[in-house]
This record gives sequence, C-alpha cells and structure tokens, in this order.
Amino acid sequence: VWLDAVEITEFTYFQQMGCFPLSPVCVEITYGLERIAMHLQKKDSVYDLEYGGGLTYGDLHKPQERQFSRYNFETADVLLLSRHFNEWEAEGERLAGLGDPLPAYDCVVRISHLFNTLEARGAISVTERAHYITRVRGLARKVMQLYIEKAETN
Repeated sequence: VWLDAVEITEFTYFQQMGCFPLSPVCVEITYGLERIAMHLQKKDSVYDLEYGGGLTYGDLHKPQERQFSRYNFETADVLLLSRHFNEWEAEGERLAGLGDPLPAYDCVVRISHLFNTLEARGAISVTERAHYITRVRGLARKVMQLYIEKAETN
C-alpha cells in the first residue's frame, strides 16, 4: 500500500517454511508506522519525527544507527564471526540430534544473523555466499522437520 509515493503497508505471503510447503498459505501484514507518522507530521526524514518532550526519532536512534552501521560495515571481526558461524551451526546440529527443535532454531537465527553481518563486511565471496545460504537452509530444514515430527507425536 502506497501513500504519497511511500510504501506504508506490505503483505507477505509465506508459501514455505523451513523448505516445507504450507497449507494454507499464511499471510503477514506489516505497517511502516514511522512512514505513516512522517506523512501525518509532514516530515521528509524519519529522523525528524517528533516523539514528544522535544525529542525526535533521530535524537533517540541515530547514535545506535551510526554505531551499528560502523560495526556491520567496518569493524566487525570477520574471523570471530566466521568461527561463531561454524560453532553455532555445529551447536544447532547437536541440538537437533538431541531432539530439541526450539533451541536448535535459535541457532538457525544466530547463523542467519552472522551470515548477514559477514556479508555486510564483504567477507563472503559470490561463491561462498551460495555455500553459506545452503548451510543455513540445511539446518533450518532439519530443525523444521524435527519440529513437525515432534508436533505430530504430541
């Protein structure tokens, strides 16, 4: 949904989860509350949104945006993150082997985030990117299969 050439609402359809087809297909609706507020307050930048008490969105969020942008694109320790990716992937495999899908899913989320940070740092080549995605998807599929099996037996 667009408002004055700005997307403010989006529908996302989920046809698969963990590589398994969903039936029925699920839908999620998301709202860009900051974008709606920008329209209502007639602001051109999210950082100019007034929060009250003289504070703006920028006052509250710009410092963390700068710090995390610097970290993700410039200073994140690539060797450390690569090692953690391998460790959390192994931990997810171990937990799945023990029959614990929810803690194993937490590992999927962690390695997905580590992959995104490594990619932002430019530490993953085009060839490696496909390999990392395959690894994340493989663990996600294994965890989802385990979750489904557990749900069917309960």
